[in-house]
Amino acid sequence: MRIIIAGAGDVGFHLAKLLAYEEQDIILIDLDQEKLKYAANHLDVATIRGSSTSYSVLLDANISKADLLISVTSNEETNIATCIIGKNLGAKRTVARISNIEFLLGKDILDLKTIGIDEIISPESLAAKEIKRLLRESALTDTFDFDNGLLSLVGITIDDNGELAEKTLSETAYLNPDNSFTTVAILRNNETIIPHGENAFKANDHAYFIAQPDGVDRVMDLSGKKRTDIKNIMILGGSKVGINTARRLSKKYNIKLIEQDKEKCFELADMLPDTLIINGDGRDIDLLMEEGITDMDAFIAVTGNSETNIISCLVAKNHGVTKTIALVENIDYIHLSQNIGVDTMINKKLIAANFIFRYIRKGEVLNLTSIHGVDAEILEFEVKPESKILADELRNLDFPKSAVVGGVIRRGRGHTVRGSFRFEPKDRVVVLIRPECLHKVESFFK
Repeated sequence: MRIIIAGAGDVGFHLAKLLAYEEQDIILIDLDQEKLKYAANHLDVATIRGSSTSYSVLLDANISKADLLISVTSNEETNIATCIIGKNLGAKRTVARISNIEFLLGKDILDLKTIGIDEIISPESLAAKEIKRLLRESALTDTFDFDNGLLSLVGITIDDNGELAEKTLSETAYLNPDNSFTTVAILRNNETIIPHGENAFKANDHAYFIAQPDGVDRVMDLSGKKRTDIKNIMILGGSKVGINTARRLSKKYNIKLIEQDKEKCFELADMLPDTLIINGDGRDIDLLMEEGITDMDAFIAVTGNSETNIISCLVAKNHGVTKTIALVENIDYIHLSQNIGVDTMINKKLIAANFIFRYIRKGEVLNLTSIHGVDAEILEFEVKPESKILADELRNLDFPKSAVVGGVIRRGRGHTVRGSFRFEPKDRVVVLIRPECLHKVESFFK
């Protein structure tokens, strides 16, 4: 597949990184020579310096042979123009990154496909959707449902008073007699561990499990966590992410939104009738106390300043808030969350890149999700009658050590698997995969 990516920023780079592991033919276009140089040194991609709206640059990239053109520069107008021009020059499919929510809300009014844009993505809207997903369970750092909850990915911090702490996977087997969950990854000191029998859980580890419906509660109990309902939420920052988040949450939760800009507060009050808008500096602890920070179940910091978001979440945590989520611009910050006390850090650019990756893989992969801070993807495959994975029991297959089969959905039921498990056609298989072995894992399902 020949893929042209316009924009070598965080979104473009991360997307190129995901696709490079798949041995796709990738061309990266950007005006910034330094960004292109960095990408060329770290990824197996071709680079072209220039504007993606230039005919000559697109022709140099052999646009007429492109299966996909993705424009993810920081400029919305450039992305729209790139896709329109690229489509007219022969690109089969186009994807444009946008920030104006009107394009998403007005799909019925303006059919963008008629002008050459097959798909639009909004990092701000996707970030808000991700925040809503993360709020479903206060004790969990991450959660994602496969097939309406027949299997679930759950992320959780191991408490030192939990039964899992300081025990190896082999030693904890008796705690999971009915095999209701499988440990698929452990995040420790920025290192992703694909666990095997000899690996031990440590206090403050972020551990990730694939669980059957009854296994979620079991994981929480063993980790030393208690289930609490989220009702009251405070959002810091009237950014586009903040607005989108408040819109998505205000029907279900009681929302307070703090914004420093007085004029913007008036606009927000008109836009968000179900949200209480407060004018003030969210870094002011007295203000937070006055507005009832101690009564909040969740605190979401989405200002344009990553450091403000992180620090305010730490303040909220210190005042007893159960769930904290911070929006950060620097992808490297995500790995810090487990060490400094913020439950979850998210990066809208990373979320956008993963969404585009799912769009590209649509049809081959049933589902795909990323784990924040973990160097791995969770993919859901369907077993075909000719799939190589049918050849033998799981333990006898040459399945990569950098991947873990978390579970299988078969005839409307979720199952966790062990080495003796045999797959059947039409099984839906959930696998955690390190990027370097993605191609090999895929070969088992073709």
